[in-house]
Amino acid sequence: MATTERKTFLLDFEKPLSELESRINQIRELAAENNVDVSEQIHQLEAKAVQLRKEIYSTLTPAQRLQMARHPRRPSTLDYIQAISDEWFELHGSRAGSDDPALVGGVASLAGRPVVMLGHQKGRDTKDNVARNFGMASPGGYRKAMRLMEHANRFAMPILTFIDTPGAWAGVEAEKLGQGEAIAYNLREMFSLDVPIICTVIGEGGSGGALGIGVGDRVLMLEHAVYTVATPEACAAILWKDAKKADRAAAALKITSWDLKELGIIDELLPEPTGGAHSDPLAAASLLKQALLKNLEELSLMTNQQRRDLRYQKFRQVGVFLELSAEVS
Repeated sequence: MATTERKTFLLDFEKPLSELESRINQIRELAAENNVDVSEQIHQLEAKAVQLRKEIYSTLTPAQRLQMARHPRRPSTLDYIQAISDEWFELHGSRAGSDDPALVGGVASLAGRPVVMLGHQKGRDTKDNVARNFGMASPGGYRKAMRLMEHANRFAMPILTFIDTPGAWAGVEAEKLGQGEAIAYNLREMFSLDVPIICTVIGEGGSGGALGIGVGDRVLMLEHAVYTVATPEACAAILWKDAKKADRAAAALKITSWDLKELGIIDELLPEPTGGAHSDPLAAASLLKQALLKNLEELSLMTNQQRRDLRYQKFRQVGVFLELSAEVS
């Protein structure tokens, strides 16, 4: 990708690193033009760039991680499916009169094993985002997802879902078509499926839109992804009547992978390449594939009933806490 294109998507906290890398390139070009050996200086600057990169991405705030999760070049569901699967055949339609491009899915082969993969799909540019409704699925999308999951259950194929949405489509038309019912139906039915289900939050996991394909035996989450009951902007608007306080809301909501692992909401935190998944999509896909295969192997050793019990107990425990009262003297 050209430098000019990268600058278009440069996040604020990435600017010092970008400036240092530009300086290294300039020195390298000047040295080549003047036939001067500056290898030692370049080596020192490159070491400094590596250190700066580590420092930046290891100390991100929740609001900055949200920016990473929403990065325009972050790998999408289709990117990961095409990178990790041996074969992929997309299936369309809900069998109820619609085919939602905001939620894609189909039959695939993962390391020689047939599986069903599905997930939210955002666009790459404004036109594509409009066509895919920015990854906000309609009732037809969730019904299509359920149709694919029932197909997987019928033919004993594991289900892999990829979550990346700011939330389900909240338009009037969506409500007329039964958005709440479609998501609720998916939640109920996913608990009853016999096959292994692995859900991975790859970008932005928002509210019921994420949960509609998020009931799994294992819930994985990429390092710089977020998972939240509502967007920080919506939370700030509700609590403080000011969407500009989204940074404060992001910290309070505990949306990062580390927070959610500690709270027991997710089962495994998956590392990303330094600089985020968008900096090295193939490396990110490789790490994801390894995690999926490992978890799939473990789940395959369980019986259907054991997996259903595991799934049920996992979600029953979400939000459970102990309240210790002071002893009365």
